[in-house]
Parts: sequence; C-alpha cells; structure tokens
Amino acid sequence: MSNQKIAAVTYGIDLGKTWFHVVGMDASGNPVKKAKLSRSNIQGFFVNVPGALIGMEACPGSQWLARKLQALGHQVRILPAQFVKPYVKSNKNDIIDAAAIAEAVTRPTMRFVQVKHTEQVDLQALHRSRQLLVSTRTRLINQMRAFCLEYGVAMRNGVGGFKSGLPAALADEANDLTPSMRELLVDLAGDLAALEGRIAVLSRKINAVADASDMARRLTSIPGVGPLIATALVSAVGDAHQFKRARDLSAWLGLTPGQYSTGGKTNLTGISKRGNTYVRTLLIHGARASCMHLDRSKDRLGVWLDQAEARLHHNKLVVALANKMVRIAWVILTRAGALYERRDPRFSTELN
Repeated sequence: MSNQKIAAVTYGIDLGKTWFHVVGMDASGNPVKKAKLSRSNIQGFFVNVPGALIGMEACPGSQWLARKLQALGHQVRILPAQFVKPYVKSNKNDIIDAAAIAEAVTRPTMRFVQVKHTEQVDLQALHRSRQLLVSTRTRLINQMRAFCLEYGVAMRNGVGGFKSGLPAALADEANDLTPSMRELLVDLAGDLAALEGRIAVLSRKINAVADASDMARRLTSIPGVGPLIATALVSAVGDAHQFKRARDLSAWLGLTPGQYSTGGKTNLTGISKRGNTYVRTLLIHGARASCMHLDRSKDRLGVWLDQAEARLHHNKLVVALANKMVRIAWVILTRAGALYERRDPRFSTELN
C-alpha cells in the first residue's frame, strides 16, 4: 500500500501570512501527506479530513485558525515556538518546520497554549491598546520634560507632578523658555490631554468588563487585585484549568525562581521573568500597593506579611506577595464561586 493511501492522524501546520505548509503523519509518526495551502483554502482542506490532532506554533493568527479547525471537529493544540525547535532536523524550511510541529504535538509531556475564546481576545486587545497608550504617554512626558530642562525648567517626578507643573511653567514669563518652545509645548500638551482621554475611555471599558464578569469580580476580592489586574488575568489564562497546580500558573508568569542545577547541586536564581510581562508587571504593582496600604490587623494575609517582612528585603517581599496572589487567583479561577475570605488574623493564624 502506498503512503498516499494511509490516513494521516496528526497534522502540523507552519503558519504564514499568505501560505500555510501542512504535513500529515500516520499513527506511526511517518509523514504521509504534504501540502502548500493559501489562506483562502486552508479551511476547505481540513473540511474533507477526518477528525485529527492538529498542531501549530503560537503566533498572530494561530488563535483564529485554531477556533476554525475546532469548529470542524478537529483537536487543535498550539505550541510555544521554543518547544518546537528541538524537533527541527538539519536544515530549516517551511515543510521541515511543519513536520517538526506534527512530531512535537504528539509528545505526552509537551506544554500547550490555551485556545482563547473571542471574548478573551477582545479583552486582551483592550489591555494591549491601553498599555500602548500608557507607554506613549510616558515617552511624550519624558520628551517634554527634557525640552523644559534644556531651558533650566525642572518638573517634579511622576505624571501628576509634570501635569501640575507644566501650566505654571508655560505661564511664567520670567523663565528662559522661548516663544517657539512655549508654542511647541502647548501643542504637545494638547497631545498629552488627548492621550489621557483615550486611556480613560479604555479604562472605563475594562472596568465595565470587570463588572460584567463573574470571575473578574471574584478575583477583585484578593488584596491588591483591582479590575485591571483581574481582567488581565482572565484574558490571559481564562479558567486556568490548563494549569494543574497553583505553582504552575505562578511559574508560567515568571514569578518563581529560575533554576540551574546539575550534579545534585541545586542552584536557584532570581525570578525567571518568563511568560506574560504585562500581567506580571501589574501583579507586582498590585503587590507593592498591598504591602503599603493593606490593614494587616484585619486581614489574615497581614500575619504572613509581617513574618515575611522580618526576613526579606522589601523588593523580595513584593515579589513573594505577587506570587501568593497568583496562587490565590488560581484557586478562585478553577473553583466555581470561590472567593478570598479576609478572616480576622486572631482566629486564623495562617493562610490556607
């Protein structure tokens, strides 16, 4: 029997903007089908294929195609690109990449990226857009601050300090700002106000999503977690069932120590900083705020903070608290109706 007559049970797809390279493998792992498909006929190809296991690398467009193929009855798994690379043999081209994906997707210990619902993608887009505008605002303020320093006009640190000090600097005729520079700063101040308005609009949309989402509302019961962090977690991890343990979610976000051990000697470094940088940054900011403002006498988490503060540097304490917040979030996401209970520390000496 020729290879062409043997049914493929596993497919690897190398994604592209226009062309998709597909390799099908039989139950023994032998390539039995190869194809080069355009974006317009990739779905038509898999309509005529019996239900199979399909793998592809995580990249822009992979979530869309995964949802389309799942609707056709296929089992779709998305792989991080770094986990596919060891299966690429010899030289590299699109067909070899597709074959490596098809081989990697069958490994029992392989880790996969969750296929997101469209609601998660939309929510993540809101966060990404807001993050872009916030970083643009920071760059604009830094540029305006530098312009002022060129004329000996110094502003207080922070966004609030700059916004409150700029009008006074523009109105002060005694400083060394030239008419041309004043005019430019006024124009840039208008751009800054427009950015602030767009950030406020996106923030209101995110808050509205948080109010409508049961998981997000329950996540906000955690100290240091507000609507922004709660919705960021929901958009990134969904119901978190892809993580077997709370520590797996924390490790995925890069909040656990990196490890480089050999010969029986364990060597732990600082946090690995893997995974979603944006969510990790929000969590650390939330943990820092919680360390400063949490009423430790009324929350059982305060007992743990007091004990950790006695032996840890403040920055390590913040990261440790962020790690604990993620572990609590995993419990809330994976258990329907779960909430963080702020028990009186007098009746609960340790955090479960």
